[in-house]
Amino acid sequence: MSAFQTHYTALQELIEQALRKAVLEPDKDWPFSGIPKQLAQAMRYSLLAGGKRLRPVLLLAAYESLRVELEPALPFAVAVECIHTYSLVHDDLPSMDDDDLRRGQPTNHKVFGEAMAILAGDALLTLAFELMSTSKLPGALEAINIIASRAGSSGMIAGQTADILMSNQDAGEEMLRYIHQHKTADLITAPILAGLTLAQANSEQLQSGRVYATNLGLAFQITDDLLDLQGDPDVTGKLGQRDAALGKLTWPSVVGVAQAQMDVDAAITLALKAACGLGNNAPFFQALALSIPKRVR
Repeated sequence: MSAFQTHYTALQELIEQALRKAVLEPDKDWPFSGIPKQLAQAMRYSLLAGGKRLRPVLLLAAYESLRVELEPALPFAVAVECIHTYSLVHDDLPSMDDDDLRRGQPTNHKVFGEAMAILAGDALLTLAFELMSTSKLPGALEAINIIASRAGSSGMIAGQTADILMSNQDAGEEMLRYIHQHKTADLITAPILAGLTLAQANSEQLQSGRVYATNLGLAFQITDDLLDLQGDPDVTGKLGQRDAALGKLTWPSVVGVAQAQMDVDAAITLALKAACGLGNNAPFFQALALSIPKRVR
């Protein structure tokens, strides 16, 4: 195992422990106190379903680039994963992408029903802000604002909205770039900028983080589009060619597979350059960028 893989796994394990503590078990005294059993089960089902934990890893790595002790940043790392998970739960609903499989298991609404899946997503989003609001770090309020704005109506949700509105439409690369920037890259940029802000980074470091994250997010989403087209569902944990079936705009459908692969390489090159400004963890961020084109899931 490489130094990068060892480091990534260590951050993953720290996050998994924190995630298990974040969603409480149902309270035996409910409905007089605590969380309803079905709601807790639905929240835990999706939040603890595994995955790369990329976004919380990015937040901790950004914070770690300037600080040693990671514990103060953990509530924000968990919060980012809660927000990401809620977005997936809602994205999979029949009224959205109508997906039956996520991370190799039935989607939340297939197990708990649509109503409970919606409530679980709502609860995960609310939990994220409950967790972040407990922080005493000097940059906590600014970090919360970064995450809220990048995940909200001018960020991730704006991208999701455009994705729905542009389905089966003849739109070009400019609109596709808008969708990818907001639907995917914004929730990759947010944890990096939040982690750096919590660690009290200077303006140059924040700009490096912004450029790195924007290009990492673009490379990640283009690779995701390629995997949807060419990937093995047994490996990706998702049904293949769902985007085409839904008439979604994808990078390969607009520019072709060969150009899409070249665009991944170009974005990675820009990310590698920007990573040089990310403090002690610059080698980690560079190795992470280089791992994106090698994704199989």
